[in-house]
Order: sequence, then structure tokens, then C-alpha cells
Amino acid sequence: MTIHVTGGFYYERCIRPSWDEAYGSGGRAAVVIATCGSDVVFHTYTSDNSAKHLQMYTHMFGKLTTHTASIDKAVSFYYLHDLGDPQIDHVPTTPSAPLQVRGKHVVRFGMLEGDAIVDADWAVYDPQNQGAPVPFDANGSKAKHLALVLNSWEARQMAALTEGSAQQCAEKIAREQNAEVVIIKQGAQGALVWTASGTSQVPAYRTANVWKIGSGDCFVAYFAQAWMEDGLAPALAADRASRATAYYCETQGFATLQQIEHAKHAPIMCKTIEQSANKMVYLAGPFFHLGQIWIIEQARTLLKSAGLNVFSPFHDIGLGSASDVVQKDIDAIKKCDLMFAIADGLDPGTIFEIGYARSINKPVVIYSELHSGEEALKMMDGTACDIYQNFTTSIYATRWKAVET
Repeated sequence: MTIHVTGGFYYERCIRPSWDEAYGSGGRAAVVIATCGSDVVFHTYTSDNSAKHLQMYTHMFGKLTTHTASIDKAVSFYYLHDLGDPQIDHVPTTPSAPLQVRGKHVVRFGMLEGDAIVDADWAVYDPQNQGAPVPFDANGSKAKHLALVLNSWEARQMAALTEGSAQQCAEKIAREQNAEVVIIKQGAQGALVWTASGTSQVPAYRTANVWKIGSGDCFVAYFAQAWMEDGLAPALAADRASRATAYYCETQGFATLQQIEHAKHAPIMCKTIEQSANKMVYLAGPFFHLGQIWIIEQARTLLKSAGLNVFSPFHDIGLGSASDVVQKDIDAIKKCDLMFAIADGLDPGTIFEIGYARSINKPVVIYSELHSGEEALKMMDGTACDIYQNFTTSIYATRWKAVET
């Protein structure tokens, strides 16, 4: 049985952690499905140079074949870190003519350089559009059985329910787009899986490391293979996809079906979304020069985008003398639910804040690229602080800690 995949084949470069590969949503999904043992036909756009990279994958995976249309330059994504907003280059001002994809089983991703018009019996669709997600049938695509995979923001935009719950959004989208399955990814809360017969909540799985780039592509591909080819019920297919995505996030590798079954990642035991939504994180870290302020800004933005409230002394108190700021800092630590601390440089004020938080039994997550595993953090390690050398992992660990606290 063959699965057709249509989506972008893009260059990806990241500085922290180091990454320089050619995948894109479509390319990654095609490789995932081939890894699972299914025959795959990948429909995409390639430049002369990117076609050479794609040919390498067809040689590596005998079950992968391609149908391509030519473009001048392949789109490229450049990330400073894997949770950052990418710089995107070579997006054409005029989209290429749409690809025509006909098959029994099709996975379709939104693309930057063009589009794909699908005619399928079974289809899985990820719009991949943070600006304005486009309905599956807007370009004339057709499917007898349709599953949509969206993140929370895309779901609210597509449903035109800016304050709606995931359940409300899923029901409205399914009704308007005639979808049999709607999956809404919810970060640490896992994913809501809607079908006409009921709604399920699939957990996210905890990992020792988090590599973010391409994780959503993997979820879509593993779900599609499980639902369309292996015939699993949507909730079971989504759970397999969640476990496989955890493997990818931890290893940057694509799990075989056997590896998924033997993986030992523990589910994140969340309280309800309502209970975890109002958790307050105290953001500790120095802010005496531009580099320090930049990482404070990054951490604050990402923690807030993860659904947490953030108290930042830099933003919420500001600079001042000891008599101006110290008691305000202490009071804020007491009121917060947990602390995220940036320990690079071992700033004395930050070290004091960490110690005070632990003395009143507040959970502390520490990010330190420079000092992890060193003598310098022995006291933090010995008082049950969670210490991470990877920035993205530390952000995710803070969110996990918040929903489990």
C-alpha cells in the first residue's frame, strides 16, 4: 500500500543546537513513513541543488520515490536556536503552479513555494500556515475521509473562535470542513482527538532532551501511517504519533515501529488546562548587558507562549538600589509557583534567588549552557533543582513542571 506525501522540501540550518540538513515538512514526513516500512511517493518542488539532496534520500530508502516540479531556489530556514522564529529565504514572490496529487492515501502540508491539489480516498492535512490557515478544500482538494492536524492557534483561527475551547474549535471545524478526525496539538497537555463518536486526550511524553524543529511534521507523518495504512483508531494512531515524536525530540532520529513500541518515555501527567493556565514563573537571571537582556527577553517570550504567566524582575521591577528592589524580588518569589533561572556567569543575585526559592520549597528549573555538570552548580544539583544545558529543553521542562505541580 502506497502513501503519497506532498509538502515542502527545504533547507534547515540551526546554530544552537547545530543542525544543517535538507528536509522541510514534506521531506521529513516522507522519510518517516518510509522508515515505518510503507511505500512513499513524495510530490514536491526542487531546485537543481536541492534535487541532489532528495536523490540521496531515495537511495537511502528504497521505498521512497519522488515526483518533482522545478523551481529556481529552494526555500531555506535559518534558526539561531530551535525555538526561535526562523529567517526564511527564497520564498518566491509568485507561487509555482500547483502540484496535482491523486492517490488512495495522501498526506498534504501547506507549502511556501506553491500548493498541491489533492484527490484522495483518505487524506491527512496540516495547513502549516501561521498567518491564515487555509481549509483543505479551498483549492479544490477532495477526500472521502479527512483528518486535520492543527496546533491550538491554527484551530482557533480556522474556527474563527479566538476564545473557544479546543473541543468547540474541533467541532466547528469538523462540521464546516466535513472532517472525520480533528486533532489539536496542545503542547504539554498533549493533543485533543475529535471524532464524531467522541473526544479523547492523548498525552505528550517527557524526554531528557527536546529538539523542536520538525517535531510537528513527525507527528503528522506517524499519525497518517498509523491511521491510513495500519488502520488504527484515531486516538490510538495519535498516541503512537505522540510517542514517536518524543523519540524524535530526544534523538533527532526517526523511530521504526519496533522502536516506538519499546520506547520508555513517561506520559506527562497534567492537571486540567484550567488549573495549569494561571501558573506564575519567576524569571531569574542577570540583565546588565545586551547579551543578558537578550536571553531574558527570549526566555520570557517563550515561557509566555507556552501558556505560563511570567514575573520578570527586569520587566516588572526594573533597576534600582537594594532598598528599592530586594524586598519586591523576595515577595515575587513567594507568590510564584516555580522559578526559571539563567545561571550562565553565576551572577550572585541569581544564585541567591535560586537558594531562596528552594528554601521555601519552590521548584526551580535552571538553564546553564556553560556550567552544567560542573562543580559550580553542585548546591543546585544537591537541592533538587532541574538543570539543563539545552535552552529549548529547559523551556519545555519548565512548562512540564508547571502542569504537573
